Amino acid sequence: MSDKSTSFSIKNWSQDDQPREKLLYKGKATLSDAELVAILIGSGNRNESAVSLCKRILASVDNNLSDLGKLSIKQLMEFKGIGEAKAISIIAALELGRRRRGEEALQKKKIQSSKSVFELMQPVIGELPHEEFWIVYLNNSNKVIYKNQLSKGGITGTLVDTRLVLKTALEVGAVGLILSHNHPSGTLKPSQADKDVTLKLKTAAQSLDIKVLDHLIITENAYFSFADEGML
Repeated sequence: MSDKSTSFSIKNWSQDDQPREKLLYKGKATLSDAELVAILIGSGNRNESAVSLCKRILASVDNNLSDLGKLSIKQLMEFKGIGEAKAISIIAALELGRRRRGEEALQKKKIQSSKSVFELMQPVIGELPHEEFWIVYLNNSNKVIYKNQLSKGGITGTLVDTRLVLKTALEVGAVGLILSHNHPSGTLKPSQADKDVTLKLKTAAQSLDIKVLDHLIITENAYFSFADEGML
């Protein structure tokens, strides 16, 4: 029995099959997703290697890393060989990747189209299981100078604090605003509440010569732009 269990340890594999050594000698790009996750967990269980276990975990989410990042600690621990510490390592690594995408989008800063707004905000809200409403503040060169969460939960006019939005705009010197929120359901059709909130903020901002340039509804892989659809 002991021979069987130890044979699945990564350290007993040939060097070409060891993920850490493969990364060290051949580069990170040569590793599969399963091999990269296997490095995070270090070992599998008595019946399968770390890589085999990770292949099985990835297969459960159709090999989609975004969906893997949505699994909870409890869901990951349902796989034999994944304890709390390993589950936390996986979640932490994927969260770092999500934040990196957000930082890369922010470094571009200048908003040139609705697509650039999507690239900025999708890593922030595109994969959330609940709705969040964010405001992106722009200067007169359409560069992002600030962004923040306005509300969390369902979107209704009562949740939008117009005074806070405009106060922040004045504090950071913004001349343009872009509204964005996510639809966890995946639908891109704006609700009446979405339209009402847009009109409310647009009307209020105009009194201070601040323009609402767009409102994006964001899902995991797509977006709806009020500006592109002529709804502003």
